[in-house]
Amino acid sequence: MKQLQKEVDEYIGQFKEGYFSPLAMLARMTEELGELAREVNHHYGEKPKKNSEDEKAIEEEMGDMLFVLICLANSLNIQLDDAHDRVMNKFNTRDKNRWTRKDKEENGQ
Repeated sequence: MKQLQKEVDEYIGQFKEGYFSPLAMLARMTEELGELAREVNHHYGEKPKKNSEDEKAIEEEMGDMLFVLICLANSLNIQLDDAHDRVMNKFNTRDKNRWTRKDKEENGQ
C-alpha cells in the first residue's frame, strides 16, 4: 500500500493544482462509487445495459475508487496500511465470533 500511495503522490505532485480538497475528493469518491454500483447492477442485477452504453469493467471502476481513496488518504497524511491493520485488528478481536466459521474440513485443513 505504501508503494501505491507513493506512486499516486508522485503522479499528483507533478501538477501545480495538487490534491483537491478532502470534500471535493469525497464527492468524487461518491461519484466513482455510483459508477461501480451501476456496473455491478448491469452484471449481477436486474438492469441490463442499454445498447448505446459503453462497456466498462468492474475492475476499472474499482481502480478509480482506489485511486481517489489513495488521493484522499495522501492529502490527509493517512497511511492506508496502518488503517488496514487497525481494521483487521478490530475484525479479529471485537468481531471474531460474529460470523459462523467454516469447519476445518471445509477449509481444506
